[in-house]
Amino acid sequence: MTSVATIELTAQALLFDMDGTLVDSTTAVERTWRRFADRHGLDAEAILAGSHGQRTAETVARHAPPGADVAAETAWLVAQDVADTRGTVAVPGAAALLAALPPHRWALVTSAGRELAVRRMAAAGLPLPEVVISADDVRRGKPDPEGYLAAAARLGVDPSAAVVFEDAELGLEAAHAAGAPAVVVGPHAGPATAGLPRLADFRAVSVKATDSGVRLALPPV
Repeated sequence: MTSVATIELTAQALLFDMDGTLVDSTTAVERTWRRFADRHGLDAEAILAGSHGQRTAETVARHAPPGADVAAETAWLVAQDVADTRGTVAVPGAAALLAALPPHRWALVTSAGRELAVRRMAAAGLPLPEVVISADDVRRGKPDPEGYLAAAARLGVDPSAAVVFEDAELGLEAAHAAGAPAVVVGPHAGPATAGLPRLADFRAVSVKATDSGVRLALPPV
């Protein structure tokens, strides 16, 4: 039988998405969007199918009934999310991986707002990095590369020298548009995942800090 080799990567910085990548917030997210759907008589499954990786305001604008106040509905949803983090946990191995990284070598790039990012990372028992780029910090959300470009700039690295960890199609498209190599976390199998290394979770990932960045060893999947 042919063995599959471990994948080795080097990077000056690591850029992480949050929901579905570092944090499993699936149950909380679904509860909030189902409340929104019930509030307006909408199809919750249709909303959930297209919401992953997208900023809340953009999902609201797509699904809210005609005449709805998108800003007000977005604020209502965000308040629901911030108040309800039950069931939010870290993706296995994420805590150990982040603890092994030098603080100036990683950033969080999330489609959640800053307050929600703080709440969910805390609920999952994960630290916040020095650089957090949230939905509040960009004009255009994923798949636009603005967030990843901003994170790389804040860390003082070229995007091509960073590695992005993402679980959603929109986020992977954003990484590609930013010129950053990416690793898929989880089972998503859209077009943007073609040819990319993949992780089920972070438990078997090893990391070593170097003078110029980090060296990663990813297990075969």
